[in-house]
Amino acid sequence: MKILNQTFESVAFTLNNRFVMAPLTRQRAGIGLAPTELNALYYAQRASAGLIISEASQISPRGQGYPNTPGIYSAEQISGWKRVTRAVHEGGGKIFIQLWHVGRHSHPLIQLDGGLPVGPSAVKEPGLITTASGKVETVTPHALTIAEIHATIADYAQAARNAIEAGFDGVEIHGANGYLVDQFLSDSVNQRTDAYGGTIENKSRFGLEVVAAVVDAIGADKTGIRISPSGTNFGLLNRDPVATFDYFIDELNAFNLAYIHLIEPVLASLENLPFYLKKVTPHYRKIYHGTLITSAGYDFESAEKVVLEGNADLVAFGKQFISNPDLVERYNRGAGLNAFDIATFYGGAEAGYTDYPALK
Repeated sequence: MKILNQTFESVAFTLNNRFVMAPLTRQRAGIGLAPTELNALYYAQRASAGLIISEASQISPRGQGYPNTPGIYSAEQISGWKRVTRAVHEGGGKIFIQLWHVGRHSHPLIQLDGGLPVGPSAVKEPGLITTASGKVETVTPHALTIAEIHATIADYAQAARNAIEAGFDGVEIHGANGYLVDQFLSDSVNQRTDAYGGTIENKSRFGLEVVAAVVDAIGADKTGIRISPSGTNFGLLNRDPVATFDYFIDELNAFNLAYIHLIEPVLASLENLPFYLKKVTPHYRKIYHGTLITSAGYDFESAEKVVLEGNADLVAFGKQFISNPDLVERYNRGAGLNAFDIATFYGGAEAGYTDYPALK
């Protein structure tokens, strides 16, 4: 049996295989930012993955950073997600939802109340941001107060409870890619001098308190987290990224989570940053004692290799699952893959979403 097709058992779950469908933003939510029947069909087509991690879904209106991304904070959204989880479970699959707060990576044109986005500190993100009106310059965010930090942590916990109500098997906290949890870990963004900034322990506090709140709400066996230890998205930089994430990930051991999900970096982004790890999965396999998912840049051969070497338990695939709903079967049969169409990744309807052909 091919290694990726083996069942995987952990303290949290039993999966049919070691394939994970990575969280993939597609910007196709319906009215009220609720999932629709089209979204349910999309996920059901890919239910042969051992585990599906849904597209990132904002935990509150303040957490939104892109047009037409789904939420998990309203009754309408919970009802919409029930369609998705039902469809995946009927297809024999398991599905976690990714809980998302973008932090400063937003704009008044995206915020439902037209207000400022929020972040650890009032530090403006470089570059432009995409809104329904096109690309615009970013704005300086509002620095979260201590009370607002506590309220945001409570939003994560409530979103987790909503996810279980919606039928999800668990949740993945989005702690990667330059969004709110990652912003607190970053020296270039987090310039606080209180209990949530300065030292590595203080910078880690927000993310660890989010994890603790979610675990308290739904259980450790239903909680995962995604992390990008060598990520530099949206201007995030760390003076000592290895020490920062060594501490943060070691602290996660105490929770006995369902898994941690690591993102390998784009090497071109680290050309002038020699103090960042070029490969994060082998390094953190030595530190983290539980189930580990690795992602970014894998094909079948390199995915088999990372599992056989013992550096990961599960491998997440992104773009390959977009264009190959039957990716697992193609792996088993040694079949070729459909090419993906980048032009249809974000927004739209069926085209480039539910119309990719399966094997005959």
